[in-house]
Amino acid sequence: MGFKMGIVGLPNVGKSTLFNALTKTAAAQAANFPFCTIEPNVGEVGVPDARLDKLAAIAQSKQVIPTRMTFVDIAGLVKGASKGEGLGNQFLANIRETDAIAHVLRCFEDGDVTHVDGRVDPVADAETIETELMLADIESIEKRLQGLVRKVRGGDKEAVQQERLLKDALAMLEDSKPARLVEVDEEDAKAWKMLQLLTTKPILYVCNVGESEAADGNAHSAAVAEMAAKQGNSHVIISAQIEEEISQLEDEEAEMFLSEMGLEEAGLDRLIRAGYELLQLETYFTVGPKEARAWTIRKGTMAPQAAGVIHGDFEKGFIRAETIAYDDYIACDGESGAKEAGKMRAEGKGYEVKDGDVMHFLFNT
Repeated sequence: MGFKMGIVGLPNVGKSTLFNALTKTAAAQAANFPFCTIEPNVGEVGVPDARLDKLAAIAQSKQVIPTRMTFVDIAGLVKGASKGEGLGNQFLANIRETDAIAHVLRCFEDGDVTHVDGRVDPVADAETIETELMLADIESIEKRLQGLVRKVRGGDKEAVQQERLLKDALAMLEDSKPARLVEVDEEDAKAWKMLQLLTTKPILYVCNVGESEAADGNAHSAAVAEMAAKQGNSHVIISAQIEEEISQLEDEEAEMFLSEMGLEEAGLDRLIRAGYELLQLETYFTVGPKEARAWTIRKGTMAPQAAGVIHGDFEKGFIRAETIAYDDYIACDGESGAKEAGKMRAEGKGYEVKDGDVMHFLFNT
């Protein structure tokens, strides 16, 4: 399992440039005018993980298969999108289908690139988008509450639960706060997620800075960092222009270019890592001579459910998982060495999979 992240923002903040860089395609036309992205562009990328390459080298795996991450480039939202301004309704519907939102904010000064409001103020831009998402949620909730009236009167338990959760969300939104701040009990978690409210999506603010500011950011990105911290959200600093240039280079050239710019790694790596933390994701591996493969799970996933990510039958017929911690696999030079050193463990249904575990599942067919 990878995850789907929607790239949103006002027009001309660098969304499509970032998308092109991340997916190494020119599928999203980057142009200096609003709505150059009419349909959401979808791109899949392999998640870079140096651990996977090391495991594959030890096992001499013929194939190396990273886990996948999906980016959805959603066209520029504008003030009034919740009322259908620009191409608002269509874009808001596309956001509902994502797991998280990467909110690209313009943190660079450039007189040649128009800003829809004629100024550079990323915090105000963030508030504009958040307001539109909140207004869209309020409208959606009010319509849904009307549709539930008859079922609630009839005593439908599911409808009663939905009504209660929708009213909790509406109260929060009418207090000018996003629905993600509602405290949800564990028994309501599934129903809450099914509501697909826009303001329940976790947000990662992407500060798009100029090339010379990619390493340390600037005053604009510092203001975003302060805002994100207050909200309990995350932020990452990226120069979309640099990322686009890197995407056209071979690996060695890209490393030299990054070094010259004073950067230790590509923005894609930072963005994915921040996204993983945002959604509380982690990785386990399956390794053999045929292939070395990475699998993404949520933190706290038990062994049978982790097996189910590979195939449903693995979860249904789960017997046990032969498990080696990543560090032990490397230190013992592979599976045989780990076995000899007593580092391979047999774990049952109650085992919580750890990030980096190398696993082999035994199951009944």
